[in-house]
Amino acid sequence: MTKQVINDLEIISKRDHEIGDNHVGTSKDTPLREDAFVLSDVEKIEKIESHFREIMNIIGLDLTDDSLGGTPRRVAKMYIKEIFKGLNPANKPSIALFENKYNYRQMLVEKNITVHSTCEHHFLPIYGVAHVAYISSGNVIGLSKINRIVDYYSKRPQVQERLTIQIADELKRIMKTDDVAVYIDAEHMCVKSRGIQDNQSSTVTAEYSGKFLNENVRAEFLQAIKKC
Repeated sequence: MTKQVINDLEIISKRDHEIGDNHVGTSKDTPLREDAFVLSDVEKIEKIESHFREIMNIIGLDLTDDSLGGTPRRVAKMYIKEIFKGLNPANKPSIALFENKYNYRQMLVEKNITVHSTCEHHFLPIYGVAHVAYISSGNVIGLSKINRIVDYYSKRPQVQERLTIQIADELKRIMKTDDVAVYIDAEHMCVKSRGIQDNQSSTVTAEYSGKFLNENVRAEFLQAIKKC
């Protein structure tokens, strides 16, 4: 290894020791290196397969077993093509807007949108639901596109706070309105399957802007998403 690589690893090791198990959020943007997309998906899959094979070897698994032999490849493809596909801007959904010809002036709420994400601190699943609302400023969006926005930002290593903000910011950008609300209720396997191993708790995050900062408008939204 070069002196620079060794120095970088020492810095990372010192930082990780100081942070320990504390959860840290650094930015509302997903932390990505500038060279994140220099490698093609095929090249990334090949490298991850090799590294994951080594991980399995280190923990003592017999990769000559029929059940385990294909696991490194499956994991690599899953990372790039499925659970982390939202890292690549090429996978960002194409969104078309339509004129609000029927003059609908109230909030539109899309509730119970499935959230499947991954905790960036332990690489364990986050799953739950998102409720998203907006008030049109002149255009409307296809309902399934709201789901696709949620899915795109979910499919990357995440913290729930950042995910909530990213969905809201993207919808505000597309819809050209600040009148947006996002509410996520999710369960974290890093809480359920390790550490405290609490099977009952869930995490709620919300982002309100524009008219949703008004107490009455926000109350209407919260009533709309209330479980029956």
